[in-house]
Amino acid sequence: SPAIVRDPAKCILCGRCVRVCEEIMATSCLDFAHRGNNLRISTTLAKPLNFSNCTSCGQCLISCPTGALIEHVQFPELEAYIHSPEKLVVAQYTPAVAVSVAEQLGYKPGTEMGGLITSVLRRYGFDHVLETSFGAELMIMEQARVFEKFDSSTSGQPLITSSCPAWVQFVEQSYPELIPALSPLKSPQQMLGALIKEHYPKQPETGNREIVSVLITSCTAAKSEARRVEMTRSGIQVIDMVLTTRELARLVKLSGLDLDQLEADVPDAPFYTNGSAGKLTGVAGGEVEASMRTLYALNQGKELSPAKLHRFRIHKSFREMTVRVGDKDLVMATVSGLSNAVKLLEEIKSGKRQVHLLEVMACPDGCVNGGGQPLPVNDKVIRTRTKAVYDMDNGSNLHTVHQNPNLRKLYDDLLDEPGSDKSQELLYTRFSRREVLL
Repeated sequence: SPAIVRDPAKCILCGRCVRVCEEIMATSCLDFAHRGNNLRISTTLAKPLNFSNCTSCGQCLISCPTGALIEHVQFPELEAYIHSPEKLVVAQYTPAVAVSVAEQLGYKPGTEMGGLITSVLRRYGFDHVLETSFGAELMIMEQARVFEKFDSSTSGQPLITSSCPAWVQFVEQSYPELIPALSPLKSPQQMLGALIKEHYPKQPETGNREIVSVLITSCTAAKSEARRVEMTRSGIQVIDMVLTTRELARLVKLSGLDLDQLEADVPDAPFYTNGSAGKLTGVAGGEVEASMRTLYALNQGKELSPAKLHRFRIHKSFREMTVRVGDKDLVMATVSGLSNAVKLLEEIKSGKRQVHLLEVMACPDGCVNGGGQPLPVNDKVIRTRTKAVYDMDNGSNLHTVHQNPNLRKLYDDLLDEPGSDKSQELLYTRFSRREVLL
């Protein structure tokens, strides 16, 4: 598939990928096939992964002890673009990458390396370096407008986030009846990718150079998402290449740069934020927490103290919290791990549980445990990465997206207002039922 490559010669038939695919991710696209000496791990009817119900979440990569399952590596292809004078190469990296790549570079787990990543990528040859957290803040701003128009009382369903590409594909395949409840917004990386392809061709320094947009992420599903027709503009991908955190670590090592001698740098304007709301999307529950801060401010005319939502950060696969907004009690919730999501969705459909704003992350604990993250992974490592994200928020002076001056300037210069025609052209998409070809 565009995301995952299998090498059966390395498989030791341990069955870990089968178990995680069935028990944790609820997709069951991998299983044992044949008997005796012919026993092997296979997909349904031995079809390629992209013809199965695989969501490209990459949890099987994390569980595989031998490397029989790896991501579709793309960083060697990057060299040709970096050294071409006819290309203008723009990179963006996600918040989960910044708090996890340290593990493969000899630093203490949980070390936030966003500034060093920016410095390394610039010296490696990227023309511009951005943070996906700006796209996340843009998504949260638009999410507030979408939520205002969404009527959960009529459908009995919550507004469900669409920022996780593996989750979106799972809904399209297994729960198509929930598509109307999915937020019509693109993921943060796709939003920023659209802005990159919109902004840089108009800049004088770009000239006639072709824009090459590169995403560095913890998510293997983003490799498949980049090729979705729904995410293109006029049939052209807004993200041309997707690298995982592991690929970034290899790139840094091969660059020969001494990180101890580099100074941290800041991403490029105008798509830059010094706030923390967008960074929260790296952990499960972060998106809905940041969204609630803005929803409260827009409805109440005053800010909601971030400390009031801290009890929402308990380390559980499902958590919910009720926030009084005006004369309404809004129930926000998050669930991670597709098998946990299935149980929750059944409770919501049966009327046993009412939620107004629901965030779903395919990978347990969210992007900090994405399929492209450094190995090995255990509960302690995941908690360390999560704590690093929350520490960035706790130490920030800007906790909300609606107060970000660069975001306000973007609306003044290009988008007009959330939900405008230009916003819908660049930032919104559509989802539809996806048939599994067996």
